[in-house]
This record gives sequence, C-alpha cells and structure tokens, in this order.
Amino acid sequence: MLTLTGRNVVVIGGSRGVGRRVVEAAARSGARVLAVARGREALDGLKRSVPGVETLAVDASEEEAPSQVFEAVPHPHILVLCAGAFPPAAPLHEQSWTEFAVNWETDVKIAFQFVKAALLRPLPAGTSIVLISSGAALAGSPISGGYAGAKRTQMFMANYAQKESDRLGLDLRFITLTPRMMPDTELGRYAVAGYSRYLGMSEADFIQSMGSSPTAADVASAVIELASSSKEHKGKVFVVSGKGLEGVAA
Repeated sequence: MLTLTGRNVVVIGGSRGVGRRVVEAAARSGARVLAVARGREALDGLKRSVPGVETLAVDASEEEAPSQVFEAVPHPHILVLCAGAFPPAAPLHEQSWTEFAVNWETDVKIAFQFVKAALLRPLPAGTSIVLISSGAALAGSPISGGYAGAKRTQMFMANYAQKESDRLGLDLRFITLTPRMMPDTELGRYAVAGYSRYLGMSEADFIQSMGSSPTAADVASAVIELASSSKEHKGKVFVVSGKGLEGVAA
C-alpha cells in the first residue's frame, strides 16, 4: 500500500460499500480521513471500527454540502465521490419517472455540486478528485432505469471539469473509475438479485456468468493507487475488474 502520511482524504459516501473500503485503505496508509454520509448511526459505527477517522453527517445532495465539507477539511489532497442511490430493479416499462430518475437526482447531483465547488473555490493545486462511476456507464443496465446514463454523465462531467481545470491553470486532477459489478457490496448483491430474477437464473449462475469481478477492496486500492501516483492520470477513465485496472480509450 502506498503511504498517504500527511495527506488529507475526503470520502463522500464513506460509510458503506466502496466508500467505506476507501476510508479504511486511506486510514491504514496514514492519511487524515474525513468520511461523509447522511446516516449518523453508520458513521458512528465506522468511527468505532476505524480509529482516527473523522466523520461528518451531511446529505451530499444538498446545495450547501460542499461548503460544509470544505469547511471541515479546507485543503483535501484526495476527494473521492462515491455517494449515490440504489437504482430500480425493473424493466423500463415497469418504472415510474421518479424511479427512473433517482440516480440523476442523487449520484449526478452530488458529482455536479462537488465538481463545481472544486473548480470555483478552487481546491488546492494538485488535488485529485476521483469519481466512482460504474461499469454500467460503458455497458448499459436495462433493468436499472437511468442508472447507466447517470453514471455515464459522471464520466462526462469529470472530462469537462478536467478541461476547465487545464484552461484555467488550476492543476486539479479529475479521474473516473468504472468498477464492474461487485457482489460483495450491498449494491452489488441487490443488482445480482435483480438480474438473476430478470434472467430467470440462480444468483450463483449469474455471478459465474460475470467472469472476474472486483471486490470493493480492489476498487479502494485502485483509488489510492491512482490518486497518489506521480503518473499523469488526469482526465482519464479506468475500468476496475477482478483482473485489475485498465484504461478506457478516449
């Protein structure tokens, strides 16, 4: 594990899933870590499990959320955006518009507000902003409503933000990760259950059909590796599978 001693890491959506694994990995590597999530109970549990981690109970989709977060940690070295909502698990024609749009009102809105704040403040030169998108952004997801489109839009936003950072000379690094489905996470188990029902197969057979799947810990390791690397990764998109990291061609 690369050392992050002396670095400030902020994880939006840090109480569960990939976000929690990023918090744990960053803390193990010596960083000062702030975990941000809505649920105070989950954050309290995280603090008990990971000594030294700081927490902030904030709804990241609220307009004032970036100001609250950056008041707590004004100079993050790494900002990880992985908060979002569970999508529906039904075909398009069985969904309401509210169900279809849920990830636009959460995942996309959260990314929009924090990416915008990173550029407007701006965050300190050299800050890495890592957006956790999804493999669905590349492959689609027919029973998840607007989820795949929302995750694709996060990719676009990181690309636009990188161009603005370069144009304005801000020296920020925007990186997008698109993990394949992770059966070891709550969201992954939910997706496996939904797709196995939809396809009429067992969950075990569906998982086997996916091939090499990453774990949440694999994705966390990828976040730390990319965000702390001296290599030029800004503006790039990476797939995370059970086989590791792979860059996505522009």
